[in-house]
Amino acid sequence: MGLNEYILGLNNLEKIRRAPGYFKFTEHTVASHAYRVTSIAQVLGDIEEQNGVTIDWKLLYEKALNHDYTERFIGDIKTPVKYASHELRGMLQTVEEKMTDRFITQEIPPEFQAIYRRRLFEGKDETVEGQILAISDKVDLLYESFEEIIKNNPEKVYQEMFMEAVQTIKSFDTRPSVHYFFAQIFPELLDQEFYGRAEFLAKLATLD
Repeated sequence: MGLNEYILGLNNLEKIRRAPGYFKFTEHTVASHAYRVTSIAQVLGDIEEQNGVTIDWKLLYEKALNHDYTERFIGDIKTPVKYASHELRGMLQTVEEKMTDRFITQEIPPEFQAIYRRRLFEGKDETVEGQILAISDKVDLLYESFEEIIKNNPEKVYQEMFMEAVQTIKSFDTRPSVHYFFAQIFPELLDQEFYGRAEFLAKLATLD
């Protein structure tokens, strides 16, 4: 028993595609998503610190880097499917937790098991770092879906993903990083021409 299986699992994440089942111009993997979310979390953490918030950087990086590692066990399930019902979501979470627990027990050396239980179980909690992770995850989804929108991808799901991401990020409106994002970053993202822009912005305005 060593950490070999954990490292091998990183290769699996490079093979799991995001938003499976939908046409997309640019493919993204769970591995690339983890890197982007970690980078975004770093940016948001910097903004929080500038506003006097204390950040546990080790905890933030651990949460962000590992937040989707367990998708190596069940894959990236479509969000509409995952959240179709509380019962289904609960069952999927139970399966994921049991497989993760078995993986840690069988593949992680005893002296490291407590560490990996902290890293591999749900990181989106009420801590500052957990909230930043939840925001960063949706910011990446927002950028990922917007890339398809401006390329005129005919799949309506990308606009739905974008709008859902905006609403979720706004739900964390007590965080300084969210105020900064919508004041300084978001307008710059939208400041580009693409087909259907006026209609898209009108739809976006209804979320306010």
